[in-house]
Amino acid sequence: MKKMIGLLTLITISCQSKEKEQLISEVKEPVKMEVEKGLEVATFGGGCFWCTEAIFLELDGVKKVESGYIGGKTPNPTYEEVSTGTTGHAEATQITFDPSKISFGELLEIFFATHDPTTLNRQGADVGTQYRSEVFYHSDEQKKIAEDYIKLLDSQNTFGKSVVTKVSPATKFYVAEDYHQNYYARNKEKSYCSYVITPKVEKVRKQYSEKLKK
Repeated sequence: MKKMIGLLTLITISCQSKEKEQLISEVKEPVKMEVEKGLEVATFGGGCFWCTEAIFLELDGVKKVESGYIGGKTPNPTYEEVSTGTTGHAEATQITFDPSKISFGELLEIFFATHDPTTLNRQGADVGTQYRSEVFYHSDEQKKIAEDYIKLLDSQNTFGKSVVTKVSPATKFYVAEDYHQNYYARNKEKSYCSYVITPKVEKVRKQYSEKLKK
């Protein structure tokens, strides 16, 4: 539990910035859940997907990370639609991983250690239901692990506040526009990346060095 104690300082730079507003969007079709034999999928909503994608791409055993939208009612939503908060979707990352190298529980631990699960519909300056903390489970086992883990965090008062993270069944996942994919690696010089994402990536590299890709 040592790795989970303490939260990153919330930086008052919003993911909902002009950097995003100036980009052109395009509609994507829902992701088909056809996973290669031996691999599994985890789906987490933890604020701006630029942050969560960058974190999980660091980990050994993670084969693919896609940024997208899940948990809403509007088919094939665009970024602009999701950003209004009216579609019901969360910005999320869908992670394809090899459970022989990294478990769902380990991914869950890193998920909770790298965002604030105690703020409802908010991560730092990013405010709205699209930035909610939520675990979208793909099996009864994932559901139980997530629920038990949240109970453990609360029982140990890990964050000093109650965890508000929702645990919900995974629905259709819509891949976000191309410019959102691998955003951090392609835009490290931008202010949001420098002040918000880089500290999170560095935290993972320091505290979870044994889990990183070689």
